Amino acid sequence: MIIWAFNLLLLAIGIFVVGLIKPKWLLFWMDQPNRYIIVGVSVILLMAAAILFGEGNRQHSPLSEVVKTKKAVATEIPSDLVK
Repeated sequence: MIIWAFNLLLLAIGIFVVGLIKPKWLLFWMDQPNRYIIVGVSVILLMAAAILFGEGNRQHSPLSEVVKTKKAVATEIPSDLVK
């Protein structure tokens, strides 16, 4: 998940730079492209990258290692909490 976050971060920075230099390249379907749209899309992608990075850091082991282990995954079911 952290790798996806870095990829999304690079994509957001790329869209931001290219969009500020030549907004017509990214918004080719618009007659008068606006740089505010590019900034908005870049900010949304940056927030998504930050969320992905935080969720990736919250997991202590990568998903590929969790799948390889033969241990039972701890799950909480509301009926298990009632005794």
